[in-house]
Amino acid sequence: MNSLTPPEHEHSAAITLAAEWLREHPRNRINRPIIPTLRATFGLTITEAIFAVREANMRGQRAA
Repeated sequence: MNSLTPPEHEHSAAITLAAEWLREHPRNRINRPIIPTLRATFGLTITEAIFAVREANMRGQRAA
């Protein structure tokens, strides 16, 4: 049986954690480049860091 990979819209717990961190620390977006910060802090790839930013933005829109 072939191993199934998750769909693109599913992501790792690290992305969710990074998105939550970003929502809790919004000033980090102003003080430094956020993609390199997320990559270094959470061990994300560039694509995963972008997904984390997108998820944080979407959660912010839902909360408003």
